Amino acid sequence: YTCSLCLERQVVKDPTFKFFLLSHRTLLPSPTLMDTRWATTELAWTSHPETGWEEVSGYDDAMNPIRTYQVCNVQQLNQNNWLRSDFIPRKDVLRVYVEIKFTVRDCNSIPNIPGSCKETFNLFYYESDSDSATATSPFWMENPYVKVDTIAPDESFSMLDSGRVNTKVRSFGPLSKAGFYLAFQDLGACMSLISVRVFYKKCSTTIANFAVFPETATGAEATSLVIAPGTCVPNALEVSVPLKLYCNGDGEWMVPVGACTCSAGFEPAGKETQCQACGSGTFKSKQGESPCLPCPTNSRATSGAASLCSCRNGYYRSDTDSADSPCTTVPSAPRNVISIVNETSLVLEWSEPRDLGGREDTIYNVICKKCLPERGMCSRCDDNVDISPRHLGLTQRHVTVRNLQAHTQYSFEIQAVNGVSSKSPYTPQVSTVNITTNQAAPSAVPTVHLMAATASTMSLSWLPPEKPNGIILDYEIKYHEKDQGEAIAHTMTAQRSNARIEGLKAGTPYVVQVRARTVAGYGRYSSPADFSTNLQTDPPKSWQEQLPLIVGSATTALVFVIAVVVIAIVFTPGMKVYIDPFTYEDPNEAVREFAKEIDVSCVKIEEVIGAGEFGEVCRGRLKLPGRREIIVAIKTLKVGYTDRQRRDFLSEASIMGQFDHPNIIRLEGVVTKSRPVMIVTEFMENGALDSFLRLNDGQFTVIQLVGMLRGIAAGMKYLSDMNYVHRDLAARNILVNSNLVCKVSDFGLSRFLEDDPTDPTYTSSLGGKIPIRWTAPEAIAYRKFTSASDVWSYGIVMWEVMSYGERPYWDMSNQDVINAVEQDYRLPPPMECPTALHQLMLDCWVKERNLRPKFTQIVATLDKLIRNAASLKVVTNSTQSTGVSQPLLDRCVPDYTTFTTVGDWLDAIKMSRYRDNFVNAGFASFDLVAQMTAEDLLRIGVTLAGHQKKILGSIQDMRLQMNQTLPVQV
Repeated sequence: YTCSLCLERQVVKDPTFKFFLLSHRTLLPSPTLMDTRWATTELAWTSHPETGWEEVSGYDDAMNPIRTYQVCNVQQLNQNNWLRSDFIPRKDVLRVYVEIKFTVRDCNSIPNIPGSCKETFNLFYYESDSDSATATSPFWMENPYVKVDTIAPDESFSMLDSGRVNTKVRSFGPLSKAGFYLAFQDLGACMSLISVRVFYKKCSTTIANFAVFPETATGAEATSLVIAPGTCVPNALEVSVPLKLYCNGDGEWMVPVGACTCSAGFEPAGKETQCQACGSGTFKSKQGESPCLPCPTNSRATSGAASLCSCRNGYYRSDTDSADSPCTTVPSAPRNVISIVNETSLVLEWSEPRDLGGREDTIYNVICKKCLPERGMCSRCDDNVDISPRHLGLTQRHVTVRNLQAHTQYSFEIQAVNGVSSKSPYTPQVSTVNITTNQAAPSAVPTVHLMAATASTMSLSWLPPEKPNGIILDYEIKYHEKDQGEAIAHTMTAQRSNARIEGLKAGTPYVVQVRARTVAGYGRYSSPADFSTNLQTDPPKSWQEQLPLIVGSATTALVFVIAVVVIAIVFTPGMKVYIDPFTYEDPNEAVREFAKEIDVSCVKIEEVIGAGEFGEVCRGRLKLPGRREIIVAIKTLKVGYTDRQRRDFLSEASIMGQFDHPNIIRLEGVVTKSRPVMIVTEFMENGALDSFLRLNDGQFTVIQLVGMLRGIAAGMKYLSDMNYVHRDLAARNILVNSNLVCKVSDFGLSRFLEDDPTDPTYTSSLGGKIPIRWTAPEAIAYRKFTSASDVWSYGIVMWEVMSYGERPYWDMSNQDVINAVEQDYRLPPPMECPTALHQLMLDCWVKERNLRPKFTQIVATLDKLIRNAASLKVVTNSTQSTGVSQPLLDRCVPDYTTFTTVGDWLDAIKMSRYRDNFVNAGFASFDLVAQMTAEDLLRIGVTLAGHQKKILGSIQDMRLQMNQTLPVQV
């Protein structure tokens, strides 16, 4: 008992002993509100009449002095003697217990008494909000006093016996006022009240499942169960909620619900009553009941409570490695590179590195460089050089290189990289091989065409070889009669891609082939073509005879003109194509080319409004010479950055600087010549679209929402036309200004159309940084990011907008989302979503990416819907089939039976702001809530139309569940 007092007074400092006390407090006696045994002075209780009860000093069995009350007016008739205690504060207790120790004399042992002698007395109580009782108030009668029970002894005594002490315990409740009085009524007994103790029962503070449950008083009834919420012990986290225990009427804990487990870096101790920190050299990466483990290979933990062992110098973990994986290093260079040159083609083969760095995910990159010996420098090969199967992310150790230029020196670097190469500050080790190509002959001439024929001549035409590999000097035409074979074939030459063969036999079939010649020699012949001369004699030579050649030459000229026009169109100034800044050998060159440098004196930071991946995001002002001052957003690079972080930070500016569209966030410029390094963009007053929609739930018309979607689609069409793939299109990456104009932003996950599988940021595993809920299936599985995968993400953005920022797929895990989409599950239409918009979402989510609409079509569709507003009034039934099994649909509808209170249900549907409204209006049970109408919601203060729709929709689900689960009440 003394220990419990110490604990309550926070004297105990040792946490282990403190937990011992907490877990054993159920052994302590029940808490007492009053006990006459400890009185050291007169009790001075109120009696009525004064000739009734009398206070007397006495001794208990241990000869300790005590104060007692006695009454023995048995010789007089009609006794009604009352005794009332002092005011007893309730202390928020609902039910109290009274322990009475008393003695009663046997009426038969008292001589000469009337027949009214009693051996019982009555126990009463009276509640009051203050100590206001007087000698006359309340009146000495059963009402206003409340009778508890008539108390009878187990044993009475006579004059010849010693007094036998009886002990009786009675309880009463529920109590509601500040305190109460006890009253004892004697109706003619000879008795003595030895002691009176008033106490209550409670469940003492305890620990179960690593959760502390506070001291809890029992309920108002003996059968009541009182819920006590739990709190995880220090360094523990919840694994299942809610945390609660039930305290029964006897002060015993029952039915634990929920549990906690030790946090990462801590392990169970003290018989599962506390979580202690992992010692030096050990770690624990995840929350749970498992113990701390020694650090993996090549890692160490220098302090306690480690959730991750840091890698030693030169060793790393990839983003997909688990915390308990050993640290690994980069591979050495590939070995034994072999090159086989065949004219302008090349085969490269190599052996794996001597040291793989302790990993099994080694891949290879082949870097082609064309060298100019006279200048002593090499540059990247042109795009027309074909490296098969690819030049990056090779798993096999050989490639074939084609379309090299003849008589040219090349240098090929073979890199070996693995999952941690991107973590190393050093460039990968390479093996280099230098080769010089031979002169290649031209490729075969395409099919030869017969333009005209007479009895002795044939006019022929053909196109030049697809790969001339140099300047064509002339063409050789080989022909022979079909029946005679190639042994007696004739040849002739032509300077152009047409010729006329003369001196042929009339009505005779001939086989004709053509090949081209350059300084490297002849190429391959065309496929044999069969042509015949006419049977008639040749007509007089006239202009008609020259017509086939004229037509052939005109056709060739027309093809040439078309090719020139196409080339002119492709390279017309003003048609921009996105350039990946990561293709620059010096990333600073891309920044200088695409982002304007701003003098730091023109920028004024006013307020920090957020935090980004590389540093703080601020609001400020920009005043450029000759321009008015404007409000801007400023991203800063944190102090102590690495060169890689600076490059990645400024790469976003190199990307944004290439865009100029009203629905793309505008780059004002960069500050790179002073500290901190900054990226300055236009300021968007309403911030991110998802949070903006959640703050304004139900406040916009459908036309306004479609207008927002149209702006986003227009921005994405612009990016798509520039061959730019965003990869992270989501409502959180759309910014909104004060005019509700939506602009695409955040180009951190973006790259050019060519995928780079060596970049660990874009792994398709769940441990990477792909936003699973917004990403197309082919991008998750195969890293195939295209404009079509951006269209899939745009469909998710449409769903976010129409649901006012709801989380896609709700609380499903990422793996559940992947499995559901693979099984053709698609998100159902949000509440009040027009059918046409949901159909457009479903079109964006077509599994075959080539069948998805282009952003050009999406913009046209939205424009059509805006012009025809009536089409937006047709609303899809939210319960219609979406291609998913019923269990998956059920996850979207909260089950009201899983909630303890109406407040929990409001939390689940994200309407917790109305908890007090419901409670104050009396809607505290689900039966009452299920009967609510729109008028009821308006009456209790739910005035926003969107919130009314959400709550009424959930109430409708509740009604359906009640009809399915509740029995019929008779």
